[in-house]
Amino acid sequence: MGPLTIVVSAFALGLVAMSLAFMGGAVVVALPLAFLAIGVAALTDFNRRRKQAASIHDHREQARSDKVEFTERDRQTLVSE
Repeated sequence: MGPLTIVVSAFALGLVAMSLAFMGGAVVVALPLAFLAIGVAALTDFNRRRKQAASIHDHREQARSDKVEFTERDRQTLVSE
């Protein structure tokens, strides 16, 4: 979980705790607001992870396309005896 997700989740849980403590009409406002905040945080975190995975995939594809030139010394150390 990212820092933003933790902050938003803590805020949402605080709203729910406040609404339960006062037992007023705040439940009607706080619960949907808390669910919305948690949903936004989850979508933001999911989007960040998706972009990070795509970036890693791009780096792997680029590494496969790069040719590596080995010197004669490299070839000697790579051959197992």
